[in-house]
Order: sequence, then C-alpha cells, then structure tokens
Amino acid sequence: MRTLRMGIVGGGKGAFIGAVHRTAATMDGRARLVAGCLSSDPARARQSGREPPWNLPDDRNYGSWQEMLERELARPVGDGPDARIDFVSVVTPNHAHAPIAGAFARAGFHVVCDKPLCMNSAEARELAAAHKAGGGVFAVTYNYSGYPLVKQARHMVAQGELGEIRKVIVEYNQGWLASKLEDCGQKQADWRTDPKRAGIGGAIGDIGSHAEHLLRYITGLEITQICADLTSFVPGRALDDDANLLLRLSNGARGILTCSQVCIGGENDLRIRIWGTKAGLEWRQEEPNALFFRADGKPEQVLRRGNAYLCPAAQSATRVPSGHPEAFLEAFANVYRGAMEAMSSGLEVGRHSVPDGLGASDRARHGVPGHQGHPELDYPTLEDGARGVHFIEKTVESARSDRKWTDAAFVM
Repeated sequence: MRTLRMGIVGGGKGAFIGAVHRTAATMDGRARLVAGCLSSDPARARQSGREPPWNLPDDRNYGSWQEMLERELARPVGDGPDARIDFVSVVTPNHAHAPIAGAFARAGFHVVCDKPLCMNSAEARELAAAHKAGGGVFAVTYNYSGYPLVKQARHMVAQGELGEIRKVIVEYNQGWLASKLEDCGQKQADWRTDPKRAGIGGAIGDIGSHAEHLLRYITGLEITQICADLTSFVPGRALDDDANLLLRLSNGARGILTCSQVCIGGENDLRIRIWGTKAGLEWRQEEPNALFFRADGKPEQVLRRGNAYLCPAAQSATRVPSGHPEAFLEAFANVYRGAMEAMSSGLEVGRHSVPDGLGASDRARHGVPGHQGHPELDYPTLEDGARGVHFIEKTVESARSDRKWTDAAFVM
C-alpha cells in the first residue's frame, strides 16, 4: 500500500479539528499532507499554510478551494513528487461541506468529510450524485466508531450476547456553551450557533448526530420515530443548546437520546447503555478503554482494550498493549485507516452501520459487501452522513410539531 497524498480544506489557525484530521490521517504513515487551503480568507489561508505545523510548499498552499481543485486536477496522476492529491479532507464549518466535497467528489477525488455531512437532505442527495459520478471513496468522520471497545460492543450485540435489544440510552453532555460564548469572539462558538453556517440544529447537529450514529453503529437498529424537545436555554441563542428525544427503533426497542452543551462541568461526556433480553452493556467515551458487560444473574465483567479475548475488529483497531491509554486521536485515525484502505484497494466498502456477524441475507438487505476477513475496512460512509442529516431534520420537525411522534424512517 503506497503512501497516499492528502489535501485539506479548512482547519487553519484558530481551528481545533484541522490538526486532529492531519494527525489522524498521517498517524500510521499511510498518508502525508501535501496541499491545502486552510481558510476561506486567501491571505489567512496562505499564512496558516506557511507556518508550523502545516509547512505547506508554496506552490500547493492555496488561497481558495477552487484554486486548489483546478491546480490539483492539472497535475499528473501517479506516484511522482508532482502528482496530484489522492484525497481531500473537508474540515470547514457545515455550510461549506456540500459545495467543496461535491466538487472534489465529482472530479474523481476521494473525500473525507467532517460531520454533519451537509446542511440538509437535498444537499445530501446532490453529494450522492457527485459521489456516484466521480466513483471515489467518500467517508464521514463519525470518529467514535473508531474506538476498539465500540467495535467490541458492536460485535457482542451482533453475536446475540445481549439477546434481543429492548432499550438504548445514549447521552452526550458538554458545558462549554452554558454562557453566550459566541458574543465573546470565540471562533468555535461563533459558527456553531449560527444557523447560516451550522444548519438547523445546534447541539443536536453538533454532538447529537454523534450520539445517533453511535446508537446505529453498535446496535444495527434504525430510528423509525422521534418525539423531540429542543431548547435554547441561553437567551438570544438562535439554535438549540439542549435536546431530549424519545426514540422508537426498528426492532420495536425503545430509546432515549439526550445531548446538551449547557451541562456545566460536562467536558465530553458521551456514553451509551444498551439492554437486551440476556444482558446489558455500557461504554463511556471519557473512560474509553473499558467496556462494562452485565449478564443476567452473573457478576459484572469489565472488558479492556488491548487484550486477546476481544474480537478481531477491536484488536485490529488497537495500536499499543493493554494498560497503555489509547483514545481520541487513535480512534479518529481508525476511521481514516478504513477509508484509506478502501482507497488503496479500490473497494468502497464501509459498514453502513451494520454489525459484524450478521448473516449474508441481513448484510445484503443493508447493501453491505461481506469482506469479513478485513476488519480494517470499516468507516462511516456518505450514506451514514445522509442518515445523520435526515436525523437532524426529523428531530427539528418533531420539536416544532404538535404531534407526539414524527416518522423518521430513512430513504436515500
């Protein structure tokens, strides 16, 4: 597998997620950053690109993403030092995802896009058409699916160790927006609370979409109906900063999804609990190297990352021996690794949130190829991103509606 050439759009000075993407993509030596447009402002973009940690060459430090696309397309395809990029990572605010990712995808480049995928389902359909026309890999960075013990939880559910799933509670609590931080010039707060740049969802779009994907990824279940209550607790805030949802799932199970950015003292408290007819399990992002399994009538088991008793997917997602903490950046890198494996192999696989261990008929029903011997071919796809956008829309629709339940079944 040759080293892939990476380009990036967004993520320059003052951004958090750009450095995360660069670190994750290059962690295993499978990619190197060679080009970028690091801001929507040309002067700021070039200034960021010249400075550490980016250190982009002058001829590939672009002032606009349009310039980057045009000039990279003019470069030869191949392995030479002047060859064009293999893939682009789109790490801009949400409103810019669709035009940038769509243009690169249609031109035949592989794309890795931050979540949420785009602003609405109409844009998601346009991205799907661009992706089909270009034929490349399209990944969406729902990075929590990259944790080894999340993959273990998914495996245990698929193997029937919990029995039939009855109830799921997933929550994501933060406190950083408990005051009107957007009025203080804080860059991340400014765009995340602006409907023109963030979309119709505030907390539900920013972190609730992660919770929704985590639920689907582990359980393989779809959300069929939503009863939502969205609140903007901070006076003058245009988007929700707190969300509470009742869910009905595709097998008849019930769910609760809650997310908030006004829970004072909350840092990045993402956690999920799942109960079936035989057992329950629990995973917490702030203590990610432990998975709690509670079988009926038996003592609690604590499974830990890095041990040989874990499933192949969990072992494949692990880089260091047990007892050594491994977390956010490594999980992010696992999403990139799956996408880059697909880029290099010519296979757009993904998992479409279907757990390992399902029978051939179940996998076919979800449109997922087998590739059981390749646990590294596991990454969130454009369809996962489109489902996330649909979830945000249906949540907002439910919160605005007088009906108790809103149908949320997804159709691409």
